[in-house]
Amino acid sequence: MIPYGRQDISDDDIAAVVAVLRSDYLTQGPMVPRFEAAVAAQVGAAHAVAVNSATSALHIACLALGLGPGDMLWTVPTTFVASANCALYCGAAVDFVDIDPVRWTMCPKALAAKLEAAAAAGRLPKVIVPVHLCGQSADMAEIGRLARAYGAKVIEDASHSIGATHEGRPVGDCRHSDICVFSFHPVKIITTAEGGLATTQDAKLARAMELARSHGITRDPAEMTHAPDGPWYYQQVALGYNYRMTEMQAALGLSQMGRLQAFVARRRQLAARYDRMLGNLPLVRPAPPADVESAWHLYVVRVEAARHKAVFEALRADGIGVNLHYIPVHTQPFYRAMGFAPGQFPQAERYYAEAISIPLYAGLSDADQDRVIAALERALA
Repeated sequence: MIPYGRQDISDDDIAAVVAVLRSDYLTQGPMVPRFEAAVAAQVGAAHAVAVNSATSALHIACLALGLGPGDMLWTVPTTFVASANCALYCGAAVDFVDIDPVRWTMCPKALAAKLEAAAAAGRLPKVIVPVHLCGQSADMAEIGRLARAYGAKVIEDASHSIGATHEGRPVGDCRHSDICVFSFHPVKIITTAEGGLATTQDAKLARAMELARSHGITRDPAEMTHAPDGPWYYQQVALGYNYRMTEMQAALGLSQMGRLQAFVARRRQLAARYDRMLGNLPLVRPAPPADVESAWHLYVVRVEAARHKAVFEALRADGIGVNLHYIPVHTQPFYRAMGFAPGQFPQAERYYAEAISIPLYAGLSDADQDRVIAALERALA
């Protein structure tokens, strides 16, 4: 079975992790700050806060922005459930904005209309979470402009998109947002096994996220209510969590960062090859807009809804580990119990009815990619 995605682990990656295992620190040592600095430098952010998952990063980002009971967070239905769940962790409510039918990310026109209606109703969102699907950025210039006009904060869910660019600049520099979140799950562009990270240009937001990831505890006298009782002293100054990244994860991530550009270049090469070789098949290929360079976490084709399930099953039966990203969040039973229902976000539902993620990862060989293409030809014949 050729998987839709998988990690690429080198001998250098293994050596980096082993070196940590032989060191004095397995957690709260020097590797996490080094990994944070490497990612911050790569994306042009002043601050980076590494945690144990992108879900944790979304949670602490919401906390840092003060999201809480009585507030509202908006995201898209076409995402993993964590993009919405992070609001519920804070006691806030969730709503959705439909996706653009071409870009497959948050539709600025739909967002503008929803914001206008929400302003009239006195129910504006405190936080907006656009999702950079498949490795390509949403239209952050317009989303950021609309958010500022209506007083909302923005968290970019860039779980798919480290190594991508928007308007010629790296995703993660937060020029149109307050915070940007990345994922390092094994199928992502780089991996720390499990892990996530938030970037920001705001020192106060960074410090709030640092406190939230580690129990709300500080050893900094400047943050305490009184002078330390002694060198052992610490204070809990906020409610926090144990969301820390381990030294082993950070060492793996730091090693992987050295190959980020090579990983993205290979993914782009494979995507271009798919573009050339799938042109005559009855499917819709991804078409990133001119203002983005995708990192190509996923290569998603769309097939006629009436044939979708049969094509998906034929590919799986042919040894091609296709997947579907994502089931619209508002159709999940948990969210339907809140009052959401099918039919509310038609573009997201149409995407779900047509989308198939085919194999794409840096280690995919041309020969295996040829197998994928041949299987698609058979399934669509």
